[in-house]
Amino acid sequence: MKALVLAGGFPQIDLLKELNKRDIYTVLADYYAAPVAKPYADKFYQVSTLDIEAITEVAKKEKVDFLITVCTDQALLTVARVSEELGLPCYIDYQTGLNVTNKAYMKKMFAENEIPSAKHTIMGEFDKTKLEGMTYPLIVKPVDCNSSKGVVKAFSLDELVPAFEKAVEYSRTNTAVVEEYIEGIELSVDVYVEEGKAYVLSVTNSDKIKDDEKFVIFRSKYPIIKSETVNKKIADASQKIADAFGIKNAPMLIQLIVRGEDIFILEFSARTGGGVKHKLIERICGFDVIKAVVDLTLGEIPHLEIRPAESKYIVDEFIYCRPGTFDRLDGFDELVQKGILSNYFLFKWKGAVFDTIENSGDRIAGFTIQADSIEKLKEKHNIANATLKVIDSNGEDIMRHDLLTEIEYDLI
Repeated sequence: MKALVLAGGFPQIDLLKELNKRDIYTVLADYYAAPVAKPYADKFYQVSTLDIEAITEVAKKEKVDFLITVCTDQALLTVARVSEELGLPCYIDYQTGLNVTNKAYMKKMFAENEIPSAKHTIMGEFDKTKLEGMTYPLIVKPVDCNSSKGVVKAFSLDELVPAFEKAVEYSRTNTAVVEEYIEGIELSVDVYVEEGKAYVLSVTNSDKIKDDEKFVIFRSKYPIIKSETVNKKIADASQKIADAFGIKNAPMLIQLIVRGEDIFILEFSARTGGGVKHKLIERICGFDVIKAVVDLTLGEIPHLEIRPAESKYIVDEFIYCRPGTFDRLDGFDELVQKGILSNYFLFKWKGAVFDTIENSGDRIAGFTIQADSIEKLKEKHNIANATLKVIDSNGEDIMRHDLLTEIEYDLI
């Protein structure tokens, strides 16, 4: 068999490994010339995963048996569309792919199915009258983009207008959502739907760089919830979303806000969280989402079995850089050998240029620490932050150590 894998980021490394284990020949397509997953593919095409025509031509030329991706919204939409056009298997149809990657349609379905969400409006051109009855600060985001691209918090009309214009530029449909900012704790919920039944795999909290405008994640923490009321509301909302969007067998990622014991759904998609979330999920509950997606694509229905978490506390930390050209990581292997890090992840390639930090896609690397006490977790964090380095082409450490702030742990 032959598979066309879309996107060459870190999650696709494990996807390519899974396909290789099954003796499936792999063709990788990515916008960049040297994505981190490229060495794991049998063949590579430098082509944008958003270019439907180009991806279709690659699929035809290579005579692939199926297209596949994981942990990314827009590449999934391409997979669904091209698969449908070529009569190839995909775990979601194209219309469902459209529905779960378009925040405008999503908000409409939330309202119709009594799924709690923030007050919002959808605009292609800025219209101040549509903001009547809404209270600042307001969040503006493209309707069809991920990795926090174009997401800005605005405290006034003067801030909102340029933020809206930028969000529209990021959007493939030149449309943006403007919604009220809800004060509370933002959670990331990974779900797996088996035969229409939604099962919550993990609930994590993301720490973000302290910036009133940007939403750049530098840490994901598990666990975060102890309230049974909140847990039940999350489970109920997950099932409502699966029902409303007709999700039968697929992973889902839900972003929500908890305020007190109330929840507000921000958005969701029919995929696992990006970056290293699939690895975190496996540490938390033992379920291999990458393997499940391959099974689904090949027409098999995987059965979900949950096991206890590896440790009481599990944290993924993400590293950003000062301006420079990436050469190598330093100190990571040593800390894995010493048991300080459980694992580490490289998201960029040698020669990658860093300028500013705009969104979560600008991270260079990440690592996992875990422990059965908060004290031990903090100790591992401090050792890692003091030891690890990101070396640039001039031999200088460009790692933003200041962004890896002390771990704070307050369960909801």
